[in-house]
Amino acid sequence: MALHLGDIAPDFIARSTAGEISFHAWAGDSWVVLFSHPADFTPVCTTELGRVAQLKDEWDRRGVKPIALSVDSTEDHEAWRPQIESFSSASVTYPIIADEDRAVASLYDMIHPGEGDTSSVRSVFVIDPAKKVRLSITYPKSVGRNFDEILRAVDALQTTDRSAVSTPVDWRAGERIIVPPTVPTDEARERFDDVEEFYPYLRTARIREEVGA
Repeated sequence: MALHLGDIAPDFIARSTAGEISFHAWAGDSWVVLFSHPADFTPVCTTELGRVAQLKDEWDRRGVKPIALSVDSTEDHEAWRPQIESFSSASVTYPIIADEDRAVASLYDMIHPGEGDTSSVRSVFVIDPAKKVRLSITYPKSVGRNFDEILRAVDALQTTDRSAVSTPVDWRAGERIIVPPTVPTDEARERFDDVEEFYPYLRTARIREEVGA
């Protein structure tokens, strides 16, 4: 059964390169990016897991824990890790889940038989500290993910949660936000800086705490 935005991310216990993980306990009060890949020792996956390793400081700065998954064994993950690290010039310090029985992949609907086999496709779940699924993206096996976009989406989620705003197309941290239509313009000018009205329903502004950041 497919997960929907706002659902509680299913808990599970699984083996990983960091030992046995009880997912909710491991996540704690952090944001989590759970992402699956089809198989170890494959080219696209090697580039992806390497990129996640390169972005360690960016995940840390946002309070995000990345965790990967495939249907291969922990032994395969451990044997593959030096190749990922050599290719990316970065250390893989985040866990890689071994989902040989496909239990976690089934919980999260990561198996798409139409893709040709029963390995996991390239699914991404952004999960907040309340364990709610806030964003999900699924890529075909042939297309590598853009983790810069996933970071951008995390920034947007954290900003909209913190400031009760929306973000426009292509928004990046520090740029102008959208004032919710439910907020009167006078109130918006009290809460935000540089409020600009294009239409009654479309007003942009700057978040006051971010000015000069």
